[in-house]
Amino acid sequence: MKKIVDVLRSQGNHWVGDGFPVRSLFSYHDESAAISPFLLFDYAGPHHFDPTDTPRGVGQHPHRGFETVTIVYDGEVAHRDSAGNGGVIGPGDVQWMTAARGIIHEEFHSPNYTKTGGPFRMVQLWVNLPAKDKMSPAGYQAITNADIPVVPFPGGKARIIAGTFRGARGPARTFTPVNLWDLRLEKKADLTLELPEGHNSMVAVLAGRVVINGEQTVGEAEIVRLAREGDAITIRAEQDAILLVLTGEPINEPVVGYGPFVMNTTAEIRQAADDFNNGRFGQVAPAQPLA
Repeated sequence: MKKIVDVLRSQGNHWVGDGFPVRSLFSYHDESAAISPFLLFDYAGPHHFDPTDTPRGVGQHPHRGFETVTIVYDGEVAHRDSAGNGGVIGPGDVQWMTAARGIIHEEFHSPNYTKTGGPFRMVQLWVNLPAKDKMSPAGYQAITNADIPVVPFPGGKARIIAGTFRGARGPARTFTPVNLWDLRLEKKADLTLELPEGHNSMVAVLAGRVVINGEQTVGEAEIVRLAREGDAITIRAEQDAILLVLTGEPINEPVVGYGPFVMNTTAEIRQAADDFNNGRFGQVAPAQPLA
């Protein structure tokens, strides 16, 4: 059984642009080795946006050295980047963007969601890349809800975004071994969850309340971090719950970050800033007029 190491909580809320009310539940600035290969977990929402004519969001900004994984539960997010990728992700969809050697992108509420408003809830996770892959070409995986296998079990179900769960494999391609599972549990459900020995493993509660290993109650916007040793935990749902389970093989390399860049050395961070400032990340094509 994996032991509970600690419970991670946000120390406050902040806005990313004007479209994403965020609680950061963990960051590599605190203890990078304990969460590797993950770097950051931002939980946006739950929030209700009123209809408007101008899309809310965050404008063009760069990244280098890692991947961003955006999971939408409510609302819609439109993406465009300097590699020519773009599209809208809605409830159940996942956007897996590989910044690698450099990308510029923007994220706004979709035109349709801007007009209608409504509930909004999403997660953005940053996943580190090993040194050998940090300067790989930028990439983009648009994973729709229909692409993601669902594994039912007594009292709930799991959507397998990345890695494997009870024989089902998720569609996301990863550079290092990673599992990312979206779990829904009914009130009073009991689940024994098998997790890889040696992985850094965490269970994020996005809604509801659960008890881990019969000892730790965890509620909304809290993450249980588990020991690398052991291969399972137990979960009991005290309420209907939405959980995000993430496990990954640690990348045992230095982590040096500055803003939107995460590399291995300070010199590489300086180079990233110089490359961006001198236009080497490319540019996002002008937006097409709305119909």
